[in-house]
Amino acid sequence: MSFLIRPARSDDLQTIYEMAKLTGGGFTNLPPDRSALGAKLARTTDALGRTTDVLADELIMLVLENAETRQVRGTCQIFSEVGQRWPFYSYRISVMTQHSRELARTFRAEMLTLTTDLEGSTEVGGLFLHPRERAEGLGQLLARSRYLYIRQHRARFGDRVIAELRGVIDEAGGSPFWDGLAGRFFGMSFQEADEFNAINGNQFIADLMPKTPIYTAMLTDSARSVIGLPHPTGRAAMRMLETEGFANTGYVDIFDGGPTMIGKTDELRTIAGARDVTVSGILDEGGERVLAAAGQLADFRCCFARVSEAPDGVLVDQAALSLLDLKPGETLTISAR
Repeated sequence: MSFLIRPARSDDLQTIYEMAKLTGGGFTNLPPDRSALGAKLARTTDALGRTTDVLADELIMLVLENAETRQVRGTCQIFSEVGQRWPFYSYRISVMTQHSRELARTFRAEMLTLTTDLEGSTEVGGLFLHPRERAEGLGQLLARSRYLYIRQHRARFGDRVIAELRGVIDEAGGSPFWDGLAGRFFGMSFQEADEFNAINGNQFIADLMPKTPIYTAMLTDSARSVIGLPHPTGRAAMRMLETEGFANTGYVDIFDGGPTMIGKTDELRTIAGARDVTVSGILDEGGERVLAAAGQLADFRCCFARVSEAPDGVLVDQAALSLLDLKPGETLTISAR
């Protein structure tokens, strides 16, 4: 089967809504709520219609489409500049060292400090692949297409990219981190807060949480044990981010305690290794499988392609050229798989 990444459209709402119902909770960027998803699609349309290449607070939703059936089978999102509509809060893990001369002992206390250090970053998130399509590297295609989109529109994105991974959620759908910290300040269960957060954002938590550092020793063992850990289903995503050039530098989500991964935009593997080439002809067989992209804004397309070097450019397989709507003599961007 052939799969294509393209920007989401308003008529994708029903399919995206059906996928959102499969996430299992805690997936705040893809809530099973029609109005919230419709608002994301409207923001995407607005962003794709803007012609000035400057940084702004925008959302781009991309989808994975089966080119044969035209079914949408996955989605991902890019937030161009976080912290512009309201503060972007994170907890930063730090250590306070104190020494008692009388006791002849040194104490090191771990703390969670509320910060807005990551404001102005570009955020990638909302990646979800239909359970029946979790093969053939399609998760990698979805994830890395975002970086090629950023490269194609570099002036519209920040110099730092972050990715918030979902934190640990137990079998009952609860969050040990929420129950041990934020939940003590709200009359809401994690499930209730999760639903509210997905539709309205987590500003309500930041508004009501104490602004002073939290000593982790004061939390329950269960809450303390999951700080900075991804949900078990997110471990592969964390490894993929690390391969891309992201690092875990001690920031965690204020909602579920999941880790926030950080990378320098121009040093990400997909972006740094990408190059623009001319299609010199059609490749009949063989070749190297790469990530390939073409087009701008609403015409952006991305897929896997087979290419082979040629004296005046590269040969590309016909299936990829059809997906990207390209002909010999035109330019495409490729990045090694």
